[in-house]
Amino acid sequence: MPETKPLMKECLPKQGLTYHEDMPTVVLCKPKLLPLKSVSLEKMEKMQREAQELVKKQELENPEEENFGIY
Repeated sequence: MPETKPLMKECLPKQGLTYHEDMPTVVLCKPKLLPLKSVSLEKMEKMQREAQELVKKQELENPEEENFGIY
């Protein structure tokens, strides 16, 4: 392939300012992981589980009260 001469000769100044245009590029960042459940929802679920365990424990201790006197 024959080399072709550029149409314009490159000319860099010896003094003064030179400018360079910077093209913006895509910046990839670390993915942010979001919780599936909020902290308050987890606290509420924990409280509910504890309450259910307490009810089951009381039912095991007092099984006759569960029938409400009906035989």
